Amino acid sequence: MEKRKKRFPLLSGVLLAFILAGCGNPMNLFQNDPAVIRLSTTTSVNDSGLLLYLQPEFERDTGFRLEITSAGSGAAIEKGRTGDADILLTHSPAVELAFIGEGFDEERVVFMCNFFIIVGPTDDPAGVRGSASASEAFSKIAEHPTATFVSRGDNSGTHVAENDIWNIVGITPTGQSWYISTGQGMGASLNIASETESYILTDKSTFLAHALRDTMEILLEQSEELQNFYSMIVISPSRWADTNNEGAEEFIRWMTSEKGQRMINEFGVAQYGEQLFFAMN
Repeated sequence: MEKRKKRFPLLSGVLLAFILAGCGNPMNLFQNDPAVIRLSTTTSVNDSGLLLYLQPEFERDTGFRLEITSAGSGAAIEKGRTGDADILLTHSPAVELAFIGEGFDEERVVFMCNFFIIVGPTDDPAGVRGSASASEAFSKIAEHPTATFVSRGDNSGTHVAENDIWNIVGITPTGQSWYISTGQGMGASLNIASETESYILTDKSTFLAHALRDTMEILLEQSEELQNFYSMIVISPSRWADTNNEGAEEFIRWMTSEKGQRMINEFGVAQYGEQLFFAMN
């Protein structure tokens, strides 16, 4: 079991002299705040506005405060390895299971889902509209002489899901002239897809919240290959002794409670006229 390395700010001369004189214990000055839960999450629940919508109610009901960082699922999960998160909220099942398989007794709670969609230029040169499946749509894009595809290329849950579909159709897009890998988040990648009139795989909630959504069109959203599951993983004290286990467990209890699940189901309905996330408990 590892102990997280502490990072301390530079000490003023007065405070340093105070400590060196034996008038105080420096470790007591920098204890982790037990009221703060460090949540490492994927960009889709942050960029869509879901967490911003849930956070005030969670904090009001429990007395805990959320400190949220967002990145692709791979980078978000890495914060659990380095001791920089108390709980993970991600959507990359294979990466999550590999993390749990490292043997520190974490558990994975699948609590909601939404759907990936394929969006692209309104003239749809590759004829993606009307495809029977995501894999058929990807094949059409790869085979079309002028169509281009934008990928996040960042080991996020979306990128992993995209690669799964390429694997189904037996195509390796990396290095192809029609394949644009951004290495950036969903919002930035959608910007590039709009600018280049490319196709892209995105979660629907982030797309609807995006400023440039009117420059692109949803071309495919009804496919089993596009279902997208979200999980929570509490970082175990067996991995990091000073993790805020109590706060992380309370976050899971609240998110899977009747109120939390109801709020997840209601998010987006008033603004977009449809449900964006679907609670599973």
